Amino acid sequence: MRLLLAGSLRLSLIVDVRTNILQNVWRETASRYTEETTLVTRLWEEVEREYSSTGRHYHTLAHLVYMVEKVNECHGLLDDPDIITFSIFYHDIVYDPARQDNEERSTEVARDRLTRLNVPADELARCEAQIVATSDHKGNGDPDTNYLLDIDLAILGEAPLLYEDYSRKIREEYAIYTDAEYNEGRTNVLRYFLGLERLFKTDLFYTRYEAQARDNLSSELRVLERIAKTDSES
Repeated sequence: MRLLLAGSLRLSLIVDVRTNILQNVWRETASRYTEETTLVTRLWEEVEREYSSTGRHYHTLAHLVYMVEKVNECHGLLDDPDIITFSIFYHDIVYDPARQDNEERSTEVARDRLTRLNVPADELARCEAQIVATSDHKGNGDPDTNYLLDIDLAILGEAPLLYEDYSRKIREEYAIYTDAEYNEGRTNVLRYFLGLERLFKTDLFYTRYEAQARDNLSSELRVLERIAKTDSES
């Protein structure tokens, strides 16, 4: 019992630390555009609430922390760190596994909230384009957008145990689907990514993550293909 309580306490502390990190990043970024501290706080509370909502297992505050940490790794290479930070906070603020328009709906939320923060129109348009780009991860000519996409996919190139944890959490988010339905959809996703000429658009992330990401994706795909073969033979 003591071990369980100690483990729960450590987990609670980790969650609190992560939340505090994100809150500080949010406040520092948003406060460069407005002096309305009440608005900044209210918008943060919305972000925290949405990313902590029931049914989220991977697209949580922990995912945002991971992405913010990756921004720090390439901060000096970014043209507009503030906008990419806003894109991180809002790119999954609307997340419904049963829908295909989450990025578009997230963009609408970002447009409204950042307008209220007095983000200039040209910067707002850039943020919107970055969020929409996360729908297919094909990249474009904007370097900051490519860094955002690479940061979002970096988990694919982590060590196998971390990748397996990510994969398990994604399955949990799609719990509304049967195993057969999910496996078919997931197989298509894996084949899509493996079919891309480059998973990572920037040289920095390509060098660090491409090879391991392809190994991880291929390993998961082989498992799903074996399951499909077994099911078809039974």
